[in-house]
Amino acid sequence: MNPTTAVMFPTVAHTTNSDSEPAQFILPDLINDCHYPLRQNPHRDAVSRATNQWLVDVGQLVEPEIRGYLDADIGGCAAVCYPDADAFHLQVCAEWLIWAFIVDDWMECGVADVQEVHEYFNLAIRDPINFDTEQSAALGKLPAPAAQSGFIRTMGLFFAAVAKNLDDRAKGHMYNLQSFLTLRRNLIGTKPCFALVEFVAVIDLPDEVVSHPVVMALEEAALDYAIWSNDVFSYNKEQSRGSAPWENIVAVTMYDRGLDLQGAMDYAGQMCKDAIQRFESNRVILPSWEEEVDRQVAIYVEGLQNVMVGSLNWYPDCPRYVGKDGHAIKRDRIVKLLPKRPLL
Repeated sequence: MNPTTAVMFPTVAHTTNSDSEPAQFILPDLINDCHYPLRQNPHRDAVSRATNQWLVDVGQLVEPEIRGYLDADIGGCAAVCYPDADAFHLQVCAEWLIWAFIVDDWMECGVADVQEVHEYFNLAIRDPINFDTEQSAALGKLPAPAAQSGFIRTMGLFFAAVAKNLDDRAKGHMYNLQSFLTLRRNLIGTKPCFALVEFVAVIDLPDEVVSHPVVMALEEAALDYAIWSNDVFSYNKEQSRGSAPWENIVAVTMYDRGLDLQGAMDYAGQMCKDAIQRFESNRVILPSWEEEVDRQVAIYVEGLQNVMVGSLNWYPDCPRYVGKDGHAIKRDRIVKLLPKRPLL
């Protein structure tokens, strides 16, 4: 098989059992299956403090909402995803991640309109000086040309995916696995994180590199890994509020493939392994350009790897995904299903 080709979905023997709903499930052993080194940015503590203060100062949030974002340690997520960033670039990434989490939550709950947020984003990032609001600060720090064009493009894809997902949910439309995976690649919001790899390294990949099939296959493999690992850890929260069938690929797998919950979790674990294999298969066939371009490509590919392993290790430490049971879940991988509650 050509390494640039996505693997076929594996067959899993589990089936659904409509007579009873499980009380718990076992997480795939994603952390031990991922052998990439986890590296910590030396500026983590200082940037996390500064980013949390930025949120308090300009976030216009109140308790308990603001506490959820502060406890999530999103600055810590940036620190493991961008371990080589200097303090300035790391703080920009952390502030953007917090902003992205907040507006994603608001759009999903109907507090903010997708089109209005998209327009706000475009105004803030294209003309941050004249767009007079403190909340635009993180967006306005992104320079051109490095990263910014790709960042704006992928954020546009994200907003379009959110709008479609919300419309499908309102109409009760369900997805099959392949159609949802296509949507989810933009819905998860990880593509802009890849653009920030260029930003923190102060590199600007030429168009011939960005459009090369092997580079695109590397990005797709890293993205698929981010999707599956994210949805494994976020499933419990999303099933509890009834949103999982429209935003979590584990739930879509259960619906589309007739799997029970544990079968879908095992399926997700295998897909994570397959994504890493695709990533590595394409890494070894990267073409060579001129020396400086090759240097930048190597930095970018390692950056994709850092986002994969960094986000993976952040999830089980984040109350947003595992509540207060993170330590036990990391140790035993057993997750007790949360009771259903309304989506506010």
